[in-house]
Formats: sequence, C-alpha cells, structure tokens
Amino acid sequence: MEYIVEKIGMSRTVEVPSIPVTLLKVVEAKVCEVDTDKRAIVAYASGKKMNRAIAGKQKKYNLSAQFNRFVTLKVSNEEAGDLDISALSDVKVVKSTFDSKGRGFAGVMKRYNFAGGPGGHGSRFHRAPGSIGNAEWPGRVQKGRRMPGHYGNAKTTVKNEVLSFDAQNGILVVKGPVPGANGALGRVRIVK
Repeated sequence: MEYIVEKIGMSRTVEVPSIPVTLLKVVEAKVCEVDTDKRAIVAYASGKKMNRAIAGKQKKYNLSAQFNRFVTLKVSNEEAGDLDISALSDVKVVKSTFDSKGRGFAGVMKRYNFAGGPGGHGSRFHRAPGSIGNAEWPGRVQKGRRMPGHYGNAKTTVKNEVLSFDAQNGILVVKGPVPGANGALGRVRIVK
C-alpha cells in the first residue's frame, strides 16, 4: 500500500538514549477509481495552481476544489471513497520517496567530497577538480567523470523503521532521517 505524506520535520524520542525520528503526516486523499490489480487513481490536496485539465478531472470524479492533484497508487480500498489508512497502524517498515533538497550548481568538493589542493597563497589549485582527461587515447572525457554540476533535487528512496502511528491525527513516526525539506510532499510504501 502507498500513501501521500507531508514531511513535518525531525524530532527525537524522550527515552534514554534518545532516537532521532522524522514525523510524516498522511495527506487527506480520495480514491477516485480502483483498477483490478488494486492500483487506483487518488486525488489529494496540493498548494499548486489549478488548470482546465484538473478542473475536468474534478468534475468527472465529483470532487471538491481542494483536491487538485491526481496520482496512481497501490491501495487497500475496494471501491472509491476516502483512502483507507488503517493498514499503517500495525506496519513495521516503510520505504519513503521524496525529492532531496536542491543545492543548485555545485563544485566537486561539495558534490563529491573531493579533497581539493593546498590552501596556501602560492597554490593555484584550491577547489578545482584537477586533471580530467587522458592522453592521446581516448582523446576525450569519458562518461561518468565526476565533475561540477547540478546537485540535489533528485528522487530519493530510503527504508525506515516505523516507531508509531497516530491514526487520529494521521502522523507517522519513523526512525532516522527522510530526504527532502520540511513541508515537502512524498510517498510512503509499506514493506512486508
């Protein structure tokens, strides 16, 4: 089963030694249509703008204006209606998928943890990547060479142990960190 969740942030448990935890809030969602293999079209609320395509889907499924995003998820529901979150109460492990924090264009020291060169005034090699090419053969930069470039903002999945689930407020407490910024929307999948 899969669920759309919002990352609230990190905290820790009160016991000694304390355990770092991440709080995830299950987003209110409606199942619009269920397929034969338990895959379903699910609508949920997002802060993004409306357009005519979304308005047409809302009209098709008789949804209120707050449900303005649609995804396909594997659900436990048999028919259309509110998304059933009762399966989260006795789950032990989940896989969380979020977009990691974007860090923009980054050099090799930040992106790949290169050591860099000496910091002294006489050096001309401080934070540069160093030599990248080969000799006459192959005469080009080979694919996969670690170089400066876009870092972060990539879909990342991690496995977390579930410590507790508050069904009344829809808050899932998982052990350890989850990628992404606070307030980011992502998916949680139950692992058997």
